[in-house]
Amino acid sequence: MAATKDPRPCSIADTLALVGEKYSLLVLREVCLGNGRFDQLVRNIGAPRDVLSTRLRRLVDAGILTKRAYSERPQRFQYRPTQAGLELEPVLLTLMAWGDRHLRQDDDRPMVIEHSCGNELLPVVTCQACGETVRHEDVTAHPQAPGWSVSGPTAA
Repeated sequence: MAATKDPRPCSIADTLALVGEKYSLLVLREVCLGNGRFDQLVRNIGAPRDVLSTRLRRLVDAGILTKRAYSERPQRFQYRPTQAGLELEPVLLTLMAWGDRHLRQDDDRPMVIEHSCGNELLPVVTCQACGETVRHEDVTAHPQAPGWSVSGPTAA
């Protein structure tokens, strides 16, 4: 089957266009941990400085991070998450939990996140309306984009 000229309209694809580049989610991880200075980001992520600068600029332009000067001479900046950036933190926590379950052993986890209740945070997706845990078999997709069904483009 040939690829469609216009792929499915998708909020996942739109989000990945902003945060799916190499190092972007790692930048967000570090900034959410409170490590928002450029040298901290370079050290903790391991990204080349020019690539990191590009990612930071893109995340600021997208409204995911803010940039504030903390030194005038030399001019240096600190990055912090905006509300939009903070709303991506559960995605990071869910990715981390998946990696812990599927890529690591229990004693080989590099970080544990503690909730304010004092227990380890184990993120789950729940339905806001009923509070039930979301499982694959419990969801039904309803495409809203004109000309698209769940299985793909509809006949014109």
